[in-house]
Amino acid sequence: MRLLLIRHGQTPANVDGVLDAAVPGPGLTDLGQQQAAALPGALADRGIERLFVSSMVRTQVTAAPLAAALGLEPVVLDGLREIEAGDTQGKRDRVSVQLYISTVHGWSAGDRASRMPGGESGEEFFARYEGAIRQVEATGVAVAAVVSHGAAIRTWASAVAQNTPDEFGTKRNLENTGIVELEGSTADGWRLVDWEGEPVGGDELVDRTAQDPTGERF
Repeated sequence: MRLLLIRHGQTPANVDGVLDAAVPGPGLTDLGQQQAAALPGALADRGIERLFVSSMVRTQVTAAPLAAALGLEPVVLDGLREIEAGDTQGKRDRVSVQLYISTVHGWSAGDRASRMPGGESGEEFFARYEGAIRQVEATGVAVAAVVSHGAAIRTWASAVAQNTPDEFGTKRNLENTGIVELEGSTADGWRLVDWEGEPVGGDELVDRTAQDPTGERF
């Protein structure tokens, strides 16, 4: 299977650097809407057969233009949601951001038993995310697109891709509507095909002033 993991478009929390993993969460900014609108043109030739989103509003709004263009009905999988922020939810101060990032970084380095303070453990995150991916695989399609979240995509993809170091994703940016492309399966293993860290619409859809903590290198 070819799996396209697409980060959602920009949200107000991304602009302000706020840690926001609450469900259902906010929608998109005007720029986020433009980023979402660029997806159909950018992905028209990828052969996408099914489209999946998380239980968070921002992924569903991001997927809407692509779904309309492809004539697909997005399937909501709760396991694709962002890594829980726990005690750091709604915060933007340096200590809180570093706590969130260091916890996620630890999971990427292999310490999955550690827990986000007030939130889920690495083991719990990987179990629910991989469970969602297995549901995607169960459809039997050759190419699937998943609209998910910055920290979740980077943490899971870098851990399962056999041709990258476990911490690869922590050293790469993933801007809003950036895409991580994998090939393979849960049973046989995944291989990184491409890491497109910039928005699919090009430089004009990049907000260099945003304080987004989950899109930058950890």
